This record gives sequence, C-alpha cells and structure tokens, in this order.
Amino acid sequence: MLVPPFNQQTALQKVRMAEDAWNSCDAQRVSRVYSEDTRWRNRSEFVNGRAEVVTFLQRKWIKELDYRLIKELWAWHEDKLAVRFAYEWHDDSGNWFRSYGNENWHFGADGLMIQRFACINDLPISADQRLFHWPAGTRPDDHPGLSELGL
Repeated sequence: MLVPPFNQQTALQKVRMAEDAWNSCDAQRVSRVYSEDTRWRNRSEFVNGRAEVVTFLQRKWIKELDYRLIKELWAWHEDKLAVRFAYEWHDDSGNWFRSYGNENWHFGADGLMIQRFACINDLPISADQRLFHWPAGTRPDDHPGLSELGL
C-alpha cells in the first residue's frame, strides 16, 4: 500500500489505483482503501464509515450503468491529493451522461483515505458523444486520459 508523504510518482500511482478500483464497480474492493471511520461528502450526500461507503457505492452503480471513469492527479502535498475526474454512464432509460468533478483526498499514516470531498456536475450527452470506450473494468494503458481527450 502506498503511504504518505506522497511524491509525484506515488501520488500518480495512488490515483491510478483508485481509478482501477472504482472502474471495477466492486463496492467491497473500493471500500478497502478507506479507513473504518472515513468521512465523505459526495455531491450533497454525507457518508460516514466504511460500511456506509459500501452501501453508497452499491446504490450508485445500480443507477449509473456502464460506468467508465478516468481520474487525473491535479496536485499533492504530503498526505493530501487533489484529483479531477470524469466518468460516463447511462441510466436505465438509456440516457447518457458525462459527470465531471474534483476530489480532495486526505490519507492517514497507514495509507487509508480518511476524508474524501467530491464536487460533481452531470452533463447529458448522446451515445455518439461518448469518449470512454473500453470493456468493463480497468482502463487500458493506451486509452487517452482526461488531458489527452481535451477534458
């Protein structure tokens, strides 16, 4: 596990590991990188503790179908990372969205995330405007990131 203080290389690795975990859409897997008493603000929802993280993510991926996420490191300092991201998904009626956001992450000495604050906006898109094309799971290494896609 990567632990603070972060340098550029370890910060980039931490962000990619988080992206890969979230793209698995496996709430249990994702939850293991958060402390037992983690605190989140996600949009207007507050999540407290790893058990609530699991419940939140399970509910999220029931609504957000064919979820594909790209994260990009914005800045880091010791035990904190700032990340920007975009993800594409559709609802059960086939309406596509690209959700953009920023996250602030704070880690404990053990490398587990103790705080996550996310601001997210949803943009309706058509299916032909999608930019994230890979099979479910980890984004391939040769797939462009946010900056390369002009996002």
